[in-house]
Amino acid sequence: MNVQEKMKELFQAWGRISDVSRARALLEWDQETVMPPSGIPHRAQVLATLSGLAHEKLTSPETGEILAFLEERKEELDPLEKAHLREAARAREKAVKIPRDLVERMSRATSLGLEAWKRARERADFSLFLPHLKEILDLKREESRCLGGGGDGKDLYDPLLDDYEPGMTSARLEELFSGLQGPLSALAARVRESGRRVDLSPFQGDLDPEAQLAFGRKVLEAMGFDFRAGRIDRAVHPFCSGHGPGDVRITWRYSRTDIRPALFGLVHEGGHALYEQGLDPALDRTPAGGAASLGVHESQSRLWENLVARSLPFWEGFAPVLEKALPRRKGPADPEALFRAAGEVRPSLIRVEADEVTYNLHILLRFRLERELLSERLSLPDLPAAWNDLSEELLGVRPGNDAEGVLQDIHWAMGALGYFPTYTLGNLYAAHLFEAARRDLPDLEEGFRKRELLPLREWLREKIHRHGSVLPPERLVTEAAGAPPSPEALLAHLENKVSVIYGA
Repeated sequence: MNVQEKMKELFQAWGRISDVSRARALLEWDQETVMPPSGIPHRAQVLATLSGLAHEKLTSPETGEILAFLEERKEELDPLEKAHLREAARAREKAVKIPRDLVERMSRATSLGLEAWKRARERADFSLFLPHLKEILDLKREESRCLGGGGDGKDLYDPLLDDYEPGMTSARLEELFSGLQGPLSALAARVRESGRRVDLSPFQGDLDPEAQLAFGRKVLEAMGFDFRAGRIDRAVHPFCSGHGPGDVRITWRYSRTDIRPALFGLVHEGGHALYEQGLDPALDRTPAGGAASLGVHESQSRLWENLVARSLPFWEGFAPVLEKALPRRKGPADPEALFRAAGEVRPSLIRVEADEVTYNLHILLRFRLERELLSERLSLPDLPAAWNDLSEELLGVRPGNDAEGVLQDIHWAMGALGYFPTYTLGNLYAAHLFEAARRDLPDLEEGFRKRELLPLREWLREKIHRHGSVLPPERLVTEAAGAPPSPEALLAHLENKVSVIYGA
């Protein structure tokens, strides 16, 4: 048998693995949006079974034999085939170290944990979620140890982080956060010392949720979101769920008194959705067909949310549309006023509503607590108080209840420990990529003033989306931008924004 026949076998096997994983993801979307509460125990079992099936197919001797054959004949593969082999081998290498029983227990625990988190968040009572989080943490420690974490001085966090950002380590993140914390704290201090306050009334009022959604849909349409291949639904915590380029779903939530949570949440998830819709259909159901990493994925959402939708050129284009869609706002639809309100810097409790300057301090808080929890240096009953103390230390604000603090994010209920740092990596990549897009497209922001956002989507599709995971994440960003990613572009962007809005 030649390598081409074996590669076809790999694609067939991977297609089946992908199909099972997508069926599971669709049931997870259903659980978060429309499933009746009484279905939770039954859904947990179905999800556990599907997780076990995907794991079984990935770790099967047949899949191993295919990969071993291709590895032996690697010199005969072209660059794309080598990328498929790299991604498939990486996934299988991890999977064979984790027992199927652990995979199923984790799936069941997170499915039940999600519902417990929702109840606990609604009642602002961490004790309702604590036993579920304990089980999830125990399982994540077990998973990390299966992958080599915790032994020979190795950090338990690194194998979990590697799931979301291949090649990243906690040591590199510590260095990154050390370099960011000082400048970000200094920028926040300059804002405080300026004494200036931003008028938020252009975004506030008695705002009909359906009118908010209608305006958000207009922005998504301008961004290039294909509604024939996607949909929007409500959820407790906004997210994007991709089931192939032809079926990409986003969710949203709203405030009746402020359009910002709905609008910027929709734009954020829309950025994720554009990535999913822009993946090369020819790579669908193949090992290298998915996104390069969660950090790259977050770069897309943060780029559209912060570099586009919070910019003055954007509001010069969309202010009249907002005025027409939501006329009962308190303040005028003046582009300058909307830009300033969108760029307000004010330490806040809720991460997803945080300003650009303090946002990464929210991520640092979670990064520190996750590592403390995994190492058991922090006990779970002490977590809410530790969260509140660190929030006060880093952000200068203290949660008044658990819903504002330790229960605000869905990620731990999902078992997604190691995910949070990808938001900061996404912010860094986003600023780096946007700087390159402005260089390559000199009329980019002039187009924003005319509500022409498609040139940016096409640039991102060509540079990022269509490549899937053919290139490793840092190399993908480096080739797209023409230089390796670094914090300079992000800090320069924030410096400029603080100077313009606050004169500081």
